[in-house]
Amino acid sequence: MGKSVTSSLLLFLIIGIVVLMIARFISMPSIVNSNYQSSNTIQDSSWNGPSLYIEAQPTGEERQLIIYGEELIAHTSRYFGPRGSIAHLTNGMNCQNCHLDAGKKAWSNNYGAVYSTYPKFRDRSGRVESIYKRVSDCMERSLNGWALDSNSKEFKAIYTYIKWLGKDVKKGVKPIGSGIEKLPFLDRAANAENGRAIYISKCQSCHGKNGEGQLASDSIEYIYPPLWGAKSFNNGAGLFRISSFAGYIKNCMPFQLASHNAPSLTNEESWDVAAFVISQPRPELDQRHDWPDISKKPVDFPFGPFIDGFSENQHKYGPFKPIVEKRKDLSVTKSFK
Repeated sequence: MGKSVTSSLLLFLIIGIVVLMIARFISMPSIVNSNYQSSNTIQDSSWNGPSLYIEAQPTGEERQLIIYGEELIAHTSRYFGPRGSIAHLTNGMNCQNCHLDAGKKAWSNNYGAVYSTYPKFRDRSGRVESIYKRVSDCMERSLNGWALDSNSKEFKAIYTYIKWLGKDVKKGVKPIGSGIEKLPFLDRAANAENGRAIYISKCQSCHGKNGEGQLASDSIEYIYPPLWGAKSFNNGAGLFRISSFAGYIKNCMPFQLASHNAPSLTNEESWDVAAFVISQPRPELDQRHDWPDISKKPVDFPFGPFIDGFSENQHKYGPFKPIVEKRKDLSVTKSFK
């Protein structure tokens, strides 16, 4: 009797273990799949630049040029600012002040699509532009200075760095998260007075009461760049266009507190802060030769003449939807002529 009971218990335990193992085996694929899906759900597919810290290639001279190019982007003023060690070409800002993480960070005016899309025709100049022209424009507009010598070691280093950043991007492709996000247009004009209040609350502690920025202790480069005034970008810079600046603010500001997936400001707040900043005084650039075909001017390019009959003020602050609709009508009319 005892042996029979023992045998039955043992058989019951064995059957139970087998059943549990089968159940566990059957459930494993769904568990693995669930984890995989969860990982994919939170994964950000936006482009981010490569890192030499984890990549052994390239080596030799090319690697040294990449390292030097990144240094020049991150600390431009040390080499070309008012107290630069090589030349005095710029206003003291660094390229990195506008292209975060030396142009590697997603949704932060990065260089992800530069090598893959250049050379390309640009309506602003009305001609095909090279990467050298792209870099020169940044120095003449955002850094309110003069272009680098295209034959210099420094330009070669910057070019090599930008090329390396785009090494995994197919030619002609603009990856997700490259450049700046364009926010939906408001149904009203962007409000500089609203933006002033937000600036005081969210931005002034870093960029200063008068938009003067904060210099590093060595007084050579800016920790936080000036947003207006003599040392800031001029009115020919890309960020002077309110749609670009609003998208940049939404994804990047306040610095290190906001991101594309976790913005600190709303769309409306971003538009209004951008309106406040671009309403402030800054250096001016002669742009008479920009946009030779005025029909190609963006709706938020604030300098006439225009084809649509709207004022410079509306082209600067909006509302932009009426301009867009008018241009659609003009395009239809033109197509029937």
